Amino acid sequence: MSSYISRNPDILGGTACFVGTRVPIKTLFDYLESVSSLDEFLEDFPTVTSDAAVGVIIEARDSLLKDETAP
Repeated sequence: MSSYISRNPDILGGTACFVGTRVPIKTLFDYLESVSSLDEFLEDFPTVTSDAAVGVIIEARDSLLKDETAP
């Protein structure tokens, strides 16, 4: 279980959000997809810490690459 992501049916209908916020994880990826910087995202969403944003990116990378790194 991620220490950066929470899902609560009472918060945004269970959308994956950064823990302790109402900021959807998808918003981070939308920013990055639109070529905005991580710093811009963090500036626009001050309730999200840099550690949390980077942690989510690392978890996504690890999840996508887990089969490629298996022996």
